Amino acid sequence: MTAASRGRFFEVVRAEPVDLALACLLIGCEVEPELDVDRALTVLDALAAAVGPLGDDPAAALQVALGGQARFGGAAADYDDVRSSLLHEVLRRGRGLPILLAVVWCEVAARRGVRAVPLGLPGHVLVRIGADTVVDPFNGGRRVPEAPLEPVLEPPALLLRVLTNIRALTARQERSLETARTRLWATELSLLLPHHPVALRRERGELLVRLGDHVGGATELEAYASLVEMADEQEAETARKQARSARARLN
Repeated sequence: MTAASRGRFFEVVRAEPVDLALACLLIGCEVEPELDVDRALTVLDALAAAVGPLGDDPAAALQVALGGQARFGGAAADYDDVRSSLLHEVLRRGRGLPILLAVVWCEVAARRGVRAVPLGLPGHVLVRIGADTVVDPFNGGRRVPEAPLEPVLEPPALLLRVLTNIRALTARQERSLETARTRLWATELSLLLPHHPVALRRERGELLVRLGDHVGGATELEAYASLVEMADEQEAETARKQARSARARLN
């Protein structure tokens, strides 16, 4: 991602309302810096245009267009592929994690004037269409009649969950500089969100040190220590020891 696209991401996630599709596409600029974000948005427009008459059952019309004709869905293997967490790749491949497929459904629905919101359940994300119809985009839009109607996953929380999924994926992968770089950008984007766990500051510092930026990493670890020392003195001292160790590598 370029400085310009990160700046754009920062602005988008703090706007009201958040342009969720744009924010998700800007995440993709981390792996594809030349990504034409605006062109990718037109894919959602085209999907919305392909939805047939809504009638009295918008969920059915969306299911035919997205789960049927466009074949959006997912499988177990998608959980081990970072492309499943990148909206532009999900639009290209028609495959993704539940949370990104939910974004596709909600964005297409909105373009047709249909109220749809993602539901953040433990370990899964569904979509509520209208007042009480719940569907599972990961399974082609299958209806889930007994699903809860809450909690709605608001855009900042959804974006943090997307980035957390990417960080979790790198933790399952073989340790390498490439996985460290991926985890670093996911961490740094998380820190641009209005609300994020303070522990991400420590994670960023550790990743910078691992990738050879000892001064930058030490500075971040020291900043983290200052933030948490009133609540957890031991945690702060551990971070400061890490910072001292990082600076010592420069001697």
